[in-house]
Amino acid sequence: MALTILLDSSPLGMVTKRRGIEEAEACLGWVADCRRAGHRIIAPAVARYEVARELERVGNVAGLQRLALFCAVPGCYLHLTDSAFQTAARLWAQARTAGLPTADPRELDCDVLLAAQALDLDLPSTNVVIATANVGHLAQFVAAEHWTQIAP
Repeated sequence: MALTILLDSSPLGMVTKRRGIEEAEACLGWVADCRRAGHRIIAPAVARYEVARELERVGNVAGLQRLALFCAVPGCYLHLTDSAFQTAARLWAQARTAGLPTADPRELDCDVLLAAQALDLDLPSTNVVIATANVGHLAQFVAAEHWTQIAP
């Protein structure tokens, strides 16, 4: 079954690192294998923001270029919509009410925004997974797996 795999900032950051870094090479290989297997790989806007802000902070122009190239692959980039913001607000409120917050109340909650972007794809939940290095917060809203555990 073909999956739609949304990359959280950890794997997205890895695929935009320079060549020769072992974990980054493994992640790039995994992405390529997933694509060959027919899975759709998506770079959500909120994950791109998280990666780009750190690359900007350290002045990594080459990393920003690699990120832009990765996101330029047709069908790969998922814009952040008003609908996703509305979904995120609902998820954020539900998590707070249940005593399961995913971030400090004063922070922009990127995990909730990422989950909302996944939900707003309006695909069967069995066909969508977020590839991450930190499953905890995301898994309360959507399917999330460590990227190494998602079989191509």
